Amino acid sequence: MRRAGVPVAFSQGFTPHPKISYASAAPTGVASEAEYLEIGLQRPVDPADLRKALDAALSPGLDVLDAVVAGGGSLAERIDASRWRVELPGVEPDVARAAVSTFLAASEVLVERMTKQGRRVFDTRVAVTTIDVIERTEAPSGVAGVPCAILEVVVRQVTPSVRPDDVLSGLRVVADLEPPVPPRATRLAQGTLTAQGEIVDPLEADRDGTAIGERQPEVRPAVR
Repeated sequence: MRRAGVPVAFSQGFTPHPKISYASAAPTGVASEAEYLEIGLQRPVDPADLRKALDAALSPGLDVLDAVVAGGGSLAERIDASRWRVELPGVEPDVARAAVSTFLAASEVLVERMTKQGRRVFDTRVAVTTIDVIERTEAPSGVAGVPCAILEVVVRQVTPSVRPDDVLSGLRVVADLEPPVPPRATRLAQGTLTAQGEIVDPLEADRDGTAIGERQPEVRPAVR
């Protein structure tokens, strides 16, 4: 932010901190093409100029795709689901399809994970709205000469949150699916899940707004 010259607003008090909030940040160890955050500003700025400056200041591989003036409501209220692609090197697609069918047929798939509140047992099935083995259209990341099943999963936000590794744990529980090498998960989208199963970009409602009004100016960048 400093290198880009962004006039970030700071909180009040003895230890002020920059007003930056992340909406449903991705878990450690995954890739993402759809991360969103809100930045409180000291004064209005042009979103296109801010996007360009931030993109230039960030390291290669971190791309700021868009920035809009924040409208009403919080960004977090517009995000209730994520779409993930999960690559499973060493797993035959037919084996993955059989495991997915077993997972979908189950009414409950319990897994265990250590959380901030201690070890928790929770249902992964209830959070998964769709899970499919997709056709391989190009060589997956870092995979050559070995079979590689590719899953596309839509996961709703629940408490505790269900992550891609939790879904894989569920596949292991119900179908004994165990990839021989670590999988690679990439978030493709996040936003509001419609009745048709589509995920609506959370910035869409802000793109037509140009006036900030009386509230403190904020922008909402989308980052890959």
